[in-house]
Amino acid sequence: IFICLFILAFQPNLYICVCVCVCVCVCCITGVCRYPLGMSGGQILDEDISASSQWSESTAARYGRLDFEEGDGAWCPEITVEPDNLKEFLQIDLRSLHFITLVGTQGRHAGGIGNEFAQMYKIKYSRDGSRWISWKNRQGKQVIEGNRNAYDIVLKDLDPPIIARFVRFMPVTDHSMNVCMRVELYGCEWLDGLVSYNAPAGEQMNSPSYPIYLNDSVYDGAVIYRCGLGQLTDGVCGLDDFTHSHVWPGYDYVGWNNESFPSGYVEIMFEFDRTRNFTTMKVHCNNMFSQHVKAFRQVVCYFRSDLDWEASPLSFSPVVDEKNPSARFVTVNLANHMASAIKCHFYFADAWMLFSEITFQSGIDQRTHICMCAAVYLLENIADDPTHKVDDSNTRILIGCLVAIIFILVAIIVIILWRQVWQKMLEKASRRMLDDELTASLSIQSETFTYNHNPNQSGTTSEQESNSTYERIFPLGPDYQEPSRLICKLPEFAQSSEDPGSYSVPYFQDGVPHYAEADIVNLQGVTGSNTYAIPAVTMDLLSGKDVAVEEFPRKLLTFKEKLGEGQFGEVHLCEAEGMQEFMNKEFLFDIAEDLPVLVAVKMLRSDANKNARNDFLKEIKIMSRLKDPNIIRLLAVCIYSDPLCMITEYMENGDLNQFLSRHEPEGQLAQLSNAPTVSFNNLCYMATQIASGMKYLSSLNFVHRDLATRNCLVGKKYTIKIADFGMSRNLYSGDYYRIQGRAVLPIRWMSWESILLGKFTTASDMWAFGVTLWEILNYCKEQPYSQLTDEQVIENTGEFFRDQKRQIYLPQPVLCPDSLYKVMLCCWRRNTKERPSFQEIHQALLEIQP
Repeated sequence: IFICLFILAFQPNLYICVCVCVCVCVCCITGVCRYPLGMSGGQILDEDISASSQWSESTAARYGRLDFEEGDGAWCPEITVEPDNLKEFLQIDLRSLHFITLVGTQGRHAGGIGNEFAQMYKIKYSRDGSRWISWKNRQGKQVIEGNRNAYDIVLKDLDPPIIARFVRFMPVTDHSMNVCMRVELYGCEWLDGLVSYNAPAGEQMNSPSYPIYLNDSVYDGAVIYRCGLGQLTDGVCGLDDFTHSHVWPGYDYVGWNNESFPSGYVEIMFEFDRTRNFTTMKVHCNNMFSQHVKAFRQVVCYFRSDLDWEASPLSFSPVVDEKNPSARFVTVNLANHMASAIKCHFYFADAWMLFSEITFQSGIDQRTHICMCAAVYLLENIADDPTHKVDDSNTRILIGCLVAIIFILVAIIVIILWRQVWQKMLEKASRRMLDDELTASLSIQSETFTYNHNPNQSGTTSEQESNSTYERIFPLGPDYQEPSRLICKLPEFAQSSEDPGSYSVPYFQDGVPHYAEADIVNLQGVTGSNTYAIPAVTMDLLSGKDVAVEEFPRKLLTFKEKLGEGQFGEVHLCEAEGMQEFMNKEFLFDIAEDLPVLVAVKMLRSDANKNARNDFLKEIKIMSRLKDPNIIRLLAVCIYSDPLCMITEYMENGDLNQFLSRHEPEGQLAQLSNAPTVSFNNLCYMATQIASGMKYLSSLNFVHRDLATRNCLVGKKYTIKIADFGMSRNLYSGDYYRIQGRAVLPIRWMSWESILLGKFTTASDMWAFGVTLWEILNYCKEQPYSQLTDEQVIENTGEFFRDQKRQIYLPQPVLCPDSLYKVMLCCWRRNTKERPSFQEIHQALLEIQP
């Protein structure tokens, strides 16, 4: 931007297109299209907001901004809205095409004076201002549930999303009533450039069990001209098995049979907003060849830049894959063709061809391309042109500024490299000091147990490193301040010390200091994935007690499979014979005594160092104290000889993530596909058990730090027990984010204060419980924030930190009632003190559970 300003100051006519190009490239990095488009923020101007009518000047369209109380507090139409009257609307002009994924509505509160709101509404949209299209969801429903009072903001996902410039909100009622509205649109600018596509209607595939409809069910083009957008641009990629869908079999795909096309190909025409320089086209194809479905054999594309089609088309043939049935993106190189329209012939490779998404990547358009070429040409020749004397002084200034900027950039790079080297030196020095002094002292009186997850940090790693802030790792924008400076401004982290320089960012919960304030003993888990941080005095008290579990004969363990491994050991799934004889009477198995019991065995490696060995023995002492029906129990140990082992429960149905991903909700689709089902009642029952187990841990001031469905095991009759070794499994490596090759963190489950400030408390466990509940109600079919990259997840925590109402929440699952989604939102409150306790959550779930 600074370079653009320098150039524009001296050569505005010549370089403006270069700066526009740079700005466009920056704006292309939109992240996730769920950002407010400007009703509440003021980016949408008053003249771009209009309405069919208004009650008075103080309730005009410009007052229909979400969360604003200006005027009389909202837009209100002139007349009472009738059930069959859809003439009243609030219209927004976005000035350009936008990809809109979410809408928000609010009534007229006016500081307690107003009480008008829209209980229901419809949305119409247009790309050109002349042809209006009624939005409908994937089930064909047009009416959207609105507000139940005049003050709460209700957000609704648009599924499918819409691509439009003009949007109208149209209040709907089932009886005559006064309505007022405040609204907001969420999304991002539509930079793909595609304004319509024209494709043959999708066809029906007849299977032995049920018909599979492969039509474009959300296509918004006119019936006659077929000029619109639909499922090929809705951002949803189909599953590997096209017979599965959240709506009906085949829903996510548009498909054609080769018998209907004697020419052997399907023609699809794409129209764009302007002439563009196309680099690639990505086509998401199904390749389930067992059902005679394959990706296209060849595609031939024709390009039109003005009025005529180019004579020589482009041909591309992908490699036909008959081994992997997975759906995939096929990338077609468009060789930088300039065009405003593209017509492609997709040739069949088998009986059927199924597409779910088609996107285009374009470089600089023609005019900008010419402008940049001219700029480069003049930049290269201006210094050598002796006739160019007019702006000679400006040229010298420009060159001097550019040289100065280069020097500044070099200096910044040097500082960054020096800082990284210095940090590594400090870390090495810290590790050496801790190696020499393993005994920690405690300066507080209270006993605080902390069962936490802090991967890949050995028992000799300091708590200061474990709770290190992320100010040097995650840049969150130009207005972002380092947490160590900003933390003093946050109410929940108010500083009690008079000396700002000595502030150590303690976290207080119910008057009990967090363990980070005191010297602690770190216990490295055998799998390398968890660290038990226990106050030193408490650890001394535990060490004085005998282990409450017995030695188990190794010969009675039969290896089944490796569940995972870590830095210091491995976790094996084994069968234990005669385990019932070694258990206390309080622990009962529902398995006959002569049958083996399924157990998980944590085994310390023979090459583990002395510190890891001591931590392993201390971990046994702590685990033996945990006794709750919903917490995995330590059953026995093998410590009389190497390798050291601890034997814990293992549930026959494995972890909750894999269990739910293999099941479907009860309904017609599950019956058609013969898939196993789990009822909503059982989902609530499992979530209630997790809350009960966490209530027990929180009562001991244990902080889990990695609560997720992968760390919950499932037994008979949907029994749930919380475990801790999910991260050691390669199956879930994608759920963890590695920071500078050091820490590995489950950022998609972590609260904002855990990611940015390194603070793990019962309140942060509550945040993770909300995400776990979201997983359960989605049947673990989707990773949290699946539409975000890891970096964007971290950036989103910065929005929680700044609290400017731009943060993204996980959407309400399809099967989730409003009451249960409110429980999730309570778990994700920004202020840690406002989040409920696990006792409150457990009671709330008991009341919700049918």
